[in-house]
Amino acid sequence: MTGSKAPRLAVFPKAYMDPLCVTGSLSLEEWISMAATLGVEGLEFYGGFLELADRASWPFFRHLAEQHGLEIPMLCCSPDFCHPDPGFREAEVDKQRRWIDMTAELGGLYCRVLSGQGRPGIPVGRGLDYVVEAVHASLAYAAECGVTLVLENHYKDNYWRYPEFARTLEVFLALLSRIDAPNFGVNFDPSNALMAGEDPLRWLRAVRDRIVTMHASDRYLKAGTLDDLAREEIGPGYAARLAHGEIGRGLNDYDAIFSELAAAGFSGWISIEDGVEGLDQLHRSAAFLSEKIRTHFLTGLPQ
Repeated sequence: MTGSKAPRLAVFPKAYMDPLCVTGSLSLEEWISMAATLGVEGLEFYGGFLELADRASWPFFRHLAEQHGLEIPMLCCSPDFCHPDPGFREAEVDKQRRWIDMTAELGGLYCRVLSGQGRPGIPVGRGLDYVVEAVHASLAYAAECGVTLVLENHYKDNYWRYPEFARTLEVFLALLSRIDAPNFGVNFDPSNALMAGEDPLRWLRAVRDRIVTMHASDRYLKAGTLDDLAREEIGPGYAARLAHGEIGRGLNDYDAIFSELAAAGFSGWISIEDGVEGLDQLHRSAAFLSEKIRTHFLTGLPQ
């Protein structure tokens, strides 16, 4: 990976998923207005926002974001490819293609792709076959739309029962080694490495040459250990002992992470996943990351 430009910050409404995706108690227009106060340059949308169900609305929300000086470079979505039923997987590929359309119409370049839920009883080799087939079925369509698919080292979608299939570094690398295309890369999330019980810096060094986007978040356990978490994580949503905290106050070493990324020439979008305690917390996380970008990416560059 090469480049001399600094990364740019986008923001994801982690604290407002149910209001935007389930209850409708927060409008997308309200969220865009809130995000415009954060000093970021972009928004990461989620494919399950209620107001995006009507395709005719997509140009409106792109225009609305642009009126606030914001791009929508990334779309977060959660295809569930690791399923034994071929019909189920085909339906998930259809969903992925619609999300690719959504990304392009919103003006974005990057659409997330996942392996899917790690359902009990599916051997790793067979699961990899399922996922590789589905991702390949999506890649050519994405290329036609000018969209890059980014595979995230994921933990668990808000609305899934089981955590991610390709959750460990070993399985993730096995999957990554079988997919090679110009419009395919990695969306790196250091917190999700922690949730897999692994070292985020080891993950980063293993995949850094394929990273094109990043999620910035921080996590900590309110009590207990990762083993306790593993016993409690089956079921919708996250286990109660897991906290999605203010960036810079959790377990991630962002100086070390950004130093590695800067050395690799990373200049992509970084999307903030935070604000679970409100907009003030999200402001602090954005300010923290902006300062770290100045320190690690802008020092010595022409201003």
